[in-house]
Amino acid sequence: MLLTPWEEERLLIFSAAELARRHRAAGLKLNAPEAVALMCDAMLEAARAGGSYADVERAGRSAVSPDDVMPGVAELVTDVRLEVLLEDGTRLIVLLDPLGASGRDAVGPGAVRRATGVTADPTTDLERLTLRVENTSRRAIRVSSHFPFDQVNPRLAFDREAARGFRLDLPAGSSERWAPGETRSVTLVRYRGTGANHPGRR
Repeated sequence: MLLTPWEEERLLIFSAAELARRHRAAGLKLNAPEAVALMCDAMLEAARAGGSYADVERAGRSAVSPDDVMPGVAELVTDVRLEVLLEDGTRLIVLLDPLGASGRDAVGPGAVRRATGVTADPTTDLERLTLRVENTSRRAIRVSSHFPFDQVNPRLAFDREAARGFRLDLPAGSSERWAPGETRSVTLVRYRGTGANHPGRR
């Protein structure tokens, strides 16, 4: 049987989720990879069944409860990101704080304590650029916040040379979506730094 790389990855997720289900059925608390595998497996199954974006997100959030996991796992799993195939094309599903760690005091090895006070915007002094971008595809296209904009899906038509060294001016984890045939303007912000490995360097 010949499998594509994605099909092999799907089987790996399923195998990890099956192991997690066995551990949970035996009364064992789940570690972080097991919890993530269960969420991803549930989202892929919901998408395979023809569910909407909201259905898939709901399936991922309901797959694992905070009581199912080891101490510290809820704080360690701050988000789960997975690309699934929906009716309008491939969509990125992002589950932020899927185990509800932000609603309680941070504890355990994965805990992240937020700083008190106001943090300055680190992009305030960076160059910005506005470009008109057209989706020439028959499918919706999404671009995440920190992907080098000149390297996005080739079916997005815009001045790529001007966009070199820039990303979408969005908070980390956010994204922009273009419907089929849609044209609109977006604001880009330059990456900080000028090293040889910088995303804008070639």
